[in-house]
Amino acid sequence: MVPKKLSLLLSVLLLAVPVFAQQQNAPKPKPRVIVVGVNGMELDIIRPLLLKGQMPNLSSVIERGAYGKLRTVSAPNCPRVYSTLFTSTNPEEHGVTGFIVGGITANTNMLKEEPVWSMLSKSGITVGMANVPATFPVMPVNGYMISGMLTRGKNCEDGVLCAPKLSEVMGGDAVYPKSLQPELLKNVGDFYIDCERMPGAGELKGHEAEFIDKWLGKVQVIRDQQTKLFDYLLTTHPTEFTFLAQSCEDRTGHWLYPITPFNAGYNASINGVRQDAFPDQYVAFDKVLGSILKHVDENTYLIIFSDHGIKPLREFEEKDPHAHMDHEKTTPVIAKHDFADGDDVPGSFFAMGPGIKHDLRLMGLGASVYDVAPTLLHIYGIEQPKQMRGRILTEIFESGDNKVAAKQ
Repeated sequence: MVPKKLSLLLSVLLLAVPVFAQQQNAPKPKPRVIVVGVNGMELDIIRPLLLKGQMPNLSSVIERGAYGKLRTVSAPNCPRVYSTLFTSTNPEEHGVTGFIVGGITANTNMLKEEPVWSMLSKSGITVGMANVPATFPVMPVNGYMISGMLTRGKNCEDGVLCAPKLSEVMGGDAVYPKSLQPELLKNVGDFYIDCERMPGAGELKGHEAEFIDKWLGKVQVIRDQQTKLFDYLLTTHPTEFTFLAQSCEDRTGHWLYPITPFNAGYNASINGVRQDAFPDQYVAFDKVLGSILKHVDENTYLIIFSDHGIKPLREFEEKDPHAHMDHEKTTPVIAKHDFADGDDVPGSFFAMGPGIKHDLRLMGLGASVYDVAPTLLHIYGIEQPKQMRGRILTEIFESGDNKVAAKQ
């Protein structure tokens, strides 16, 4: 005969067996990843700001993760690099070789290779994207997509360097699903997509300080709108994979980079007005990052990258047809990024999250824009497709295990 106490213990154990079995068979949660793209983030500008403590949020990411330079493509520009990053294939392979391709503004219909967000969607991962360059017109995803740079609209027919409002978009859809657009207009407002076009050279002459201050004020309005948009989406429409981006830093750098008189294209009436303007863009970005970090917990991966850097013009490149000309017929530029040698203007890369090493600096140019998509797939435990030319950045992880997702 079984003693009473032993009988009670056996009963408890038998009742626990189904619960234990359910726990063993329950699907593991999918990783949560937030990617933030910063167009043209220049390491030579942000390093002093980090040292002075003016970018505390990015500093905290560096302390908790891995960081370094990011090799870009030759003659880098935004749609060319972002499309390379999306697909991990060469520009000639994915089809988006620049702002204009065959006389037509670059758009998602030109993509010949599958972008990473499509692969994630097909794998059942929820996807959210906002203000990411070269995503117009938007594509159906397992979640939502709001387009960014190259969106066409009122007074912005070609979509190049424009800032149409959401309500002014023309020539394609800027929001997927369409039902999301009225919700955004109601709760976020009629925000500008992308950053403001730079003033024309004719407008500037004799009114430099006035126009620079006015333009920078508009840039801040757009950044505030983007911050509100990002926070709303992360709060009310959380997804397993979220991709957000900003472009105002690049625009400011093109004509307000803090150059000195010996640099090519120096104009005291412009370049002596607001030498703090370009560094201030990164201080402002750090505040945006702070609002994003509110949505990042210890189980969330955060990846921040820039598609390229930006450097002042060079005397010996005067033969370059782009040097010393108006930027898309707007204002004369003093800094650029589409140098033939992309290694002159590397981007930057920051990553933190479960299993990512802390305070790890990636030396040299070992990491490239081709490696971002394979690394994202790796986090989700998805095998890298054969057409991808990049590699998994295994050196940033504490373990070389190729199934990071299995650890969640």
